[in-house]
Amino acid sequence: LEWTERYGGALRECICDTSELLEAGARDGKKILFEAQLGTLRDLNFGIYPYTTSSCTLAAYAPIGGGLFGHKPDRVIAVVKAFSTCVGEGPFVTRMDPADADQLRETAKEYGAATGRPRTIGHFDALATRYGAWAQGATEIALTKLDSLSGRPVLKICTDYEYRGKPVGRFPLNAVLEEATPIYKDMPGWTEDIGGVRRFQDLPAAAQAYVLEIERLIQCRIRYVSVGPERDALIDRGAG
Repeated sequence: LEWTERYGGALRECICDTSELLEAGARDGKKILFEAQLGTLRDLNFGIYPYTTSSCTLAAYAPIGGGLFGHKPDRVIAVVKAFSTCVGEGPFVTRMDPADADQLRETAKEYGAATGRPRTIGHFDALATRYGAWAQGATEIALTKLDSLSGRPVLKICTDYEYRGKPVGRFPLNAVLEEATPIYKDMPGWTEDIGGVRRFQDLPAAAQAYVLEIERLIQCRIRYVSVGPERDALIDRGAG
């Protein structure tokens, strides 16, 4: 009880009706930021059920989940890695070969934040990402961990799936996912260390081409490109 009073007391004045607080902020024209954790494919309704979380992870639900009713987000930034990963079970079409995945996992420090579980690593899946950005209503993309791909001679982007001998150009249901195989486009890699780059035009030509090809395939503007964990290691390409 003493511990609770000590540390809880500092928060006492912050406790309020959050719906009232948010509504007042919206009425006064203040900026309100909602942040989500899990991606589209873990959404209870539109993810790869039953390999999902127990709630809605879509941006449209953020105001409702936060208690700001009758409003919708006017800007949705979808955070996307420069390669694909997942934690937990479920179909994963672009899964890398184990040796390749192990190397990238160590470079990119791909372990669960809470559990420390190693994440499953895959080549960039444009089909799944396009679906994710569409379902989120994304207005722009923040592409992260581009620097983790430095030194890899060839980068693969999954442009479509193949299912029973036929191409699939739209993200399918689980029954198809469990049998689908990836159709890849190979992109040249780069050897330069890009951690210190702060302008998009200063990235190696191959890195720029990789980003622009992803942008074309997922059909959503990549505004931000992250080249490191530091706060300032975020290249802003502008609204475009």
